[in-house]
Amino acid sequence: MHTYTFGQSDEQAMIRDTCARMLRPFESRHQEFERSLAQEGRVPEEFWQAMTEAGLLGAFIPEAYGGTAMGLTAGATACDAMASKGFGHPLYLLTSMDALCIANAGSDAVKDKFLPKIATGEIKMAFAITEANAGTNSFRMTTRAKRAGDHFVLDGEKTFITGIDQSDYVMVIARTRSRDEIKSAGLPKTACLSVFVVDSHAPGVELTPLPMRAIEGARQFTVHFDAVKVPLENLVGEEHAGGAVMFSTLNPERILIAAGACGQTEYLLDRAIDYAGQRVVFGEKPIGAYQAIQHPLADLRIRIEAARGLTYKAAAAYDAKVDAAETGMYANMAKYLSTDLAIDAADRAIQTHGGAGFSEDIGVIGYWERTRLMRTAPISKEMILNYVGEHILGLPRSY
Repeated sequence: MHTYTFGQSDEQAMIRDTCARMLRPFESRHQEFERSLAQEGRVPEEFWQAMTEAGLLGAFIPEAYGGTAMGLTAGATACDAMASKGFGHPLYLLTSMDALCIANAGSDAVKDKFLPKIATGEIKMAFAITEANAGTNSFRMTTRAKRAGDHFVLDGEKTFITGIDQSDYVMVIARTRSRDEIKSAGLPKTACLSVFVVDSHAPGVELTPLPMRAIEGARQFTVHFDAVKVPLENLVGEEHAGGAVMFSTLNPERILIAAGACGQTEYLLDRAIDYAGQRVVFGEKPIGAYQAIQHPLADLRIRIEAARGLTYKAAAAYDAKVDAAETGMYANMAKYLSTDLAIDAADRAIQTHGGAGFSEDIGVIGYWERTRLMRTAPISKEMILNYVGEHILGLPRSY
């Protein structure tokens, strides 16, 4: 096991200051921002431009490709800082994790093609791994990519794909040999997966919107790939060896989600504290003087320190290129703690506001759905417990 030192670094302090300046013009328009998320299913484009101008997208990109190479800790800090003010962008998380994957595993050709445009905000990206008949068990996937001359041909279907309608490209995990071929060859189930960057608007890509709730600022889709041509240079990593690439992408996803959950907890806690400090019902004391209100909020404040500590430990491990299995342990644990905490924060913010907590004008009720989703996706609480039980505690496999 590795040990790490903590305390906000100068770089993190700079990122928080940068985010604060970036958000200032939007703070007075927070209700307008929320309406855009709920009614239009997207974050205003000017917010993406503001993130780009602040250099947030370049944090994941090596300097040779126009970025600042600050790494995942910087990106997690930005997610946390934005969420703590009630802001964020689903495609920031998705584009960031894809950019890290390309930077770490991509060929020079795929880096040259995509990283400079991600750094300048010209490219937004989605991520496609989940299939209806596979769910959490990604090794059951059947989406197939076959090499055909100077390109691959992609066929199959992915579901619960967030924001692909707003994206320029989508990172797709597919099989380059079928499950039957792998079984016949006596290969492990992890074999012959490959990672591709696919044009979201290429011929043969068809989107079916899903009637989903909870993800504010992005809609979800089932995506059909029908003989979609993918250039050879859009392969990330080696053909047939995408399993390790896939997991190196999923660890940042969990860490960024955990960071956002920490920020959302802080935002909801601040809203509850403000209300509890002003609301008077009996006598002259505000309701925040009552232990029934005060103690649940104090509990959140204590737990957020633990969740943030583990989240930034996971990010530090990733940036230090610690073994992926150990980094994955921290990433999954951080996601588990932070998202459960955010759910409690949403519930307690609603309870503190009483009946007003259910008003859309107050702006806390929407966070119940947002935070509750994070317990289930992209990996459920139960699967994290299975992972810890089997791989960390060494107990028998339970599923």
